[in-house]
Amino acid sequence: MSGSARRPSQRRAAALALAAAFALAACGTGATPTPAIPSGGGTPAPAVKLTVGLGYIPSVQFAQFYLAQQAGYYGSAGLDVTLQNKIDPDLITLLGQGAVDIGAGDGTSVIPAVSQGIPVVYTSTIFGQYPCIVLAKAGAGITKAADLRGKKIGIPGKYGSSWIMLLALLGSAGLKATDVTIVEFPSFGQATALQQGVVDAATGFANNEPIQLRNAGIEPVVLTIDSITPLPGPGLVTGNKTLAAKHDALKAFTAATLRAMNEIKADPQKGLDATFAVVPDLKSNAALQRQILDATIAIWASARTGGVYGALDTAGWQLSVDFMASLGLVPNAITTAQLLDASLLP
Repeated sequence: MSGSARRPSQRRAAALALAAAFALAACGTGATPTPAIPSGGGTPAPAVKLTVGLGYIPSVQFAQFYLAQQAGYYGSAGLDVTLQNKIDPDLITLLGQGAVDIGAGDGTSVIPAVSQGIPVVYTSTIFGQYPCIVLAKAGAGITKAADLRGKKIGIPGKYGSSWIMLLALLGSAGLKATDVTIVEFPSFGQATALQQGVVDAATGFANNEPIQLRNAGIEPVVLTIDSITPLPGPGLVTGNKTLAAKHDALKAFTAATLRAMNEIKADPQKGLDATFAVVPDLKSNAALQRQILDATIAIWASARTGGVYGALDTAGWQLSVDFMASLGLVPNAITTAQLLDASLLP
């Protein structure tokens, strides 16, 4: 789907609806050092060009990348970084082809991709807690996954992390997609449909739709998958060949990005300012963007990794592979060694 085909108001709505996806928390506020790429002599080496895929449309969820670029952290590490946006299924393919060097991809997209032979690897966690959720209105009789039987559920489409999360959530209650009515909203209007009573429940992101519903005076009930299985959230993903060819540059990029995450946790206004420099329209509702950013920071960290930014939860990934395989979402057997590479972490 092309964001360029949408009107500005629709793009802003999509940006809000997609505000979801990255990881950190109780790891303190100390800045992560950014290693310089050695030049091998007294003359500085030419900047290494990196194309970075971020997600469907620019939004506050990518604040750490904007800050790292605007503050010069990438540049001082010898990098020439270009940020671009791609919807996740396309991004994973481009990473595997080497057309994009590194990007923010969903762990639940990496697992089936690697299982099907796409040569990508997940190198750093951004969302320590899986951000995708199902939400309903309080008092609607939906308080657990089993209550979704027979209900109308709004979702952007039958693809990506929201779809995998919904299948997993239904599967945890012994339900299948055929036990509910799936209503697709390609323009990401499922939360509005829930608000208007068009659907009984909707998929969304923990750091976005619940905030918007509460601002509209509606108290949501939120169903998560975390208590069932620790599905891996979005993180940094790269192609296997790119990892070998640009290892030092990718490591420097990772350190600079984690440094920016630490700084935003300590001072969220830095993240807002960096975002508004990229997407000025979002400044018109700065209070809402601050709420979304605060909720995003809250799910950057996971207790499973001791709150360490970027850390990989290998045991959790194995549980996720097993769970997704039980739902028929992993065509061919794979191991965590094929999925994860921690060599880029500080």
